[in-house]
Amino acid sequence: MDDVTHLPTASDPVTTATDPECHPLFRQVPSTVEFKKLRKRLLRETRQAIDDYAMVGRDPNETPPKWLICLSGGKDSYTLLAVLMDLKWRGLLPVDLIACNLDQSQPGFPQHILPEFFERHQIPNIIVREDTYSIVTDKIPENRTYCSLCSRLRRGILYRIAREQGCEAIVLGHHRDDALETFFMNLFHGGRMASMPPKLVNDDGDLMVLRPLIYSSEADIEKFAKAMAFPIIPCNLCGSQDGLQRVEVKKMLQQWERETPGRLGIMARSLAHVRPSHLHDGELFDFENLRPASTSDGSAEGEAEEPCAASLAMTANLLDLGTK
Repeated sequence: MDDVTHLPTASDPVTTATDPECHPLFRQVPSTVEFKKLRKRLLRETRQAIDDYAMVGRDPNETPPKWLICLSGGKDSYTLLAVLMDLKWRGLLPVDLIACNLDQSQPGFPQHILPEFFERHQIPNIIVREDTYSIVTDKIPENRTYCSLCSRLRRGILYRIAREQGCEAIVLGHHRDDALETFFMNLFHGGRMASMPPKLVNDDGDLMVLRPLIYSSEADIEKFAKAMAFPIIPCNLCGSQDGLQRVEVKKMLQQWERETPGRLGIMARSLAHVRPSHLHDGELFDFENLRPASTSDGSAEGEAEEPCAASLAMTANLLDLGTK
């Protein structure tokens, strides 16, 4: 989610290096080893996600597809745009890219920031203004959260723009932490095990929705956005509302990470290592026809492993934290 945790200021110490042999976004960036490693890590993770989930067609003779990069003005979407532009500049992403901002007519929205940003960095773009703010505030009471309706309206408009621009996909800036938050939102409040897929096809079947940052952590994205001094635009419509269930889940996950650094990375990897036979969904696993099969020594196959003490302790700890 494109929530804002830092606004770069003139007092932030930045040492830059000028490099004409790169995309204009990276002509002046921090010259520190730390930033170079961070940039390289984000590039590597994004390339891995694109490859793992076949986000780009494999036939080199095909016309390059076009992606609509959805830019809200938050740290996540800025980072998405920069990483994809960097990959394309390096010849590692055979895709035509166009940045798109949907101005939803929120009060005080700074309409000049993104046009100036696009022009300064020579980024192909389209800006569309649709007053979804009035619709959301009219339909949703003040004490309720706006996110769900706002998201549906925004997604429908972006689909329309993608079709008009001849794009095969809209590309979103959701990252690893967003996927985990969605998983626990569904687990705690939806009664299902589901998250944000890295790649899906819309209901009409004519567009893909891609999330190339799905392997990247929010902490890395925040550091990158600060180092790049992106002109962050706060989301005053939904991101600033207190008491959202997602906010509570985020706090829970951050607490787990503080207590056991690296835990979120392990949890994120579990989303790609699912064992349907060890869950309870009969549509995913054929429990009805499951029968033991005798082996040569007379023992039965398919018996579940006994969990080790460490696994049991971690599970108990997770459940305990989740109830606090």
